[in-house]
Order: sequence, then structure tokens, then C-alpha cells
Amino acid sequence: MFDSLIETWRRIIIGEYKSWALFSNGTCVILAQPEVDLRRQAVEMMKAYGPVHAGAPAGDFSVITLDDDPGWVVTSHHPDILTYVSPDEVAEQRNDLVIGLLGRSKRDLDAAELMVIHVEDSRGVITQ
Repeated sequence: MFDSLIETWRRIIIGEYKSWALFSNGTCVILAQPEVDLRRQAVEMMKAYGPVHAGAPAGDFSVITLDDDPGWVVTSHHPDILTYVSPDEVAEQRNDLVIGLLGRSKRDLDAAELMVIHVEDSRGVITQ
């Protein structure tokens, strides 16, 4: 079920040697300074920076249209927390506001559920 999402993130993440964790609703945490327990580190980052607070920096987002994959990446106020939005998730009205709000709500849900579905270290080794 999550395999295509994992493969999409493998293509989205630019540059080699990055550690990252993927949450069940499509939010990816890039672990720029990886610690020993990547899963715990990603969960702690989501607890601190994942919840949405409208009207505050935690509610801010930008939308990046992907060149090599269908869909978009929605950024957050933390540069290493990103959420993928598939074209299948968006109705006919596909503008940055609609896509961004959806991505932001997915990030907020991931911050509430904290369900990590995949972790890779900087060597591409799955560390689950």
C-alpha cells in the first residue's frame, strides 16, 4: 500500500546520502543531522514542528510542482519537513492554495498520529 509512496519519495529527495523517515499520510522528515535512532528522531521532529497552528509560522507553506513525478510537495515552516500530495487527492480545482491546505492538513494529521511507515539511513539502508 505504501510502496509507491516510498518510491516517490526516493525520487523526490535530491542528493545522495540523506537519512529520512516517512509518515503514513505522506509527510517526509529529512534527517539532516542523523542520530542513532532515526525513527525516534523523526517522531520528535514531527511532535515539535509538525502540528499546524493557523496564523503562526507553523501554518505557513509553499507548493512545489514536481518535474519528474506527478504531484506536488508542500513545504512547512521547518525546511526538513515536507508532504507529498498526489494528483489523485486533489479535485479539479488544482491551485497552490487548495494543494497547500491539503498538504498542510496531511502534515498535521501525521503529527497527531506519529505513524512512521518507512525509515532509510544515509546509505539507503532501511532501518526499521
